[in-house]
Amino acid sequence: MKVFNKAFTQQEAIPEEGILAAIEVMRSGRLHRYNTLPDEKSETDLLEIEFAEYQGVPYCLACSSGGYALHVAMRAAGVQAGDKVLCNAFTLAPVPGSIHNSGAVPVLVDVADDYCIDLDDLEAKAASSGAQYFMLSHMRGHLADMDRIMAICDQYGLFLIEDCAHTMGASWKGKKSGTFGDVACFSAQTYKHVNSGEGGFLTTRHGEVMARAIMYSGSYMLYERHFAAPAKETFQQIRFDTPNYSGRMDNLRAAILRPQIARLDAQCERWNRRYSVIEAVLRQSATIVVPKRPEAETFVGSSIQFSLPSFSASQMLDVVKRCGERGVVLKWFGDAEPKDYTSRYDSWRYIEDMPKLPNTEQVLATLLDMRIPLTFSEEDCVLISEIIVAVVSECES
Repeated sequence: MKVFNKAFTQQEAIPEEGILAAIEVMRSGRLHRYNTLPDEKSETDLLEIEFAEYQGVPYCLACSSGGYALHVAMRAAGVQAGDKVLCNAFTLAPVPGSIHNSGAVPVLVDVADDYCIDLDDLEAKAASSGAQYFMLSHMRGHLADMDRIMAICDQYGLFLIEDCAHTMGASWKGKKSGTFGDVACFSAQTYKHVNSGEGGFLTTRHGEVMARAIMYSGSYMLYERHFAAPAKETFQQIRFDTPNYSGRMDNLRAAILRPQIARLDAQCERWNRRYSVIEAVLRQSATIVVPKRPEAETFVGSSIQFSLPSFSASQMLDVVKRCGERGVVLKWFGDAEPKDYTSRYDSWRYIEDMPKLPNTEQVLATLLDMRIPLTFSEEDCVLISEIIVAVVSECES
């Protein structure tokens, strides 16, 4: 019986440049982003400038977490208590959590069979809900048809916030994820495409939105020390009207992240080679369904999702259990109980008037998820996928 012996939670080491830069920050004692001399750029400043350049946008704010970036994006966009915000029903808990944190009301949109947001349901709910805001989660790295998404946003006047926690480095028809909407939020949490333990980014092309986000982040009156930011005149009134929510990134994490941003595209290629190996083996099973990715999508295969449409709930649990016993860690998004990072929409019971979304329930009922750490070799990926195929065959018979 084949068994896999590597950990699914083991990440690659921080690049040596990042380690050395972090040591230098610690030796200086100047970890706080505003502990600078006049006109000096801190590690956090440089990180913001470099990530803004990578995305091709004018403004970037480094935050304490991706979840904080989502919350601040809502506030900076002007969301008020009681406002309705469209969002995916298939997403991770911080997305509806950030909407709730702002006092707004999540309006959950169904999922399609390709794991992306259901665009017909999105259009229907954009028309019927009266929502002015849309938080689009590119869940587990899957990009929906961004051409139609933008057409819907234009038709209904939706302010689009892109949750790019799983799509840093991805694109649609050559246009980078996070550059379609009004605001984009990214994560630098350990299991994302760059790793600072916790951390995140907020990017936008709107000067007033960025000015509010900077004030919310806890700049006190040090907004002029931001370099990937609008002109100081933009802050003149905003600085009096915007409370301090203190969610800044520090120089230590910024130092760790800068070399990772510099090599991000190369890392994305490494993920995709591993994804392709796993996908090819899984497709050899007639029972396993891996949705075909659209040609317009350039994705980052840091995780893979697949379905077992003919399996019951007990069979799904059995697959997860048996794969786990052989060292392959799978997550099942259809479980009625939230586990680890997975949760089904109906477990977010703080949402009032919870809708019934039968297609979401049907899709999630047989959907499995697996991380693909870069510490795995391509040979490891062959072994992992062979174990999955063997276990699925056992559980089917």
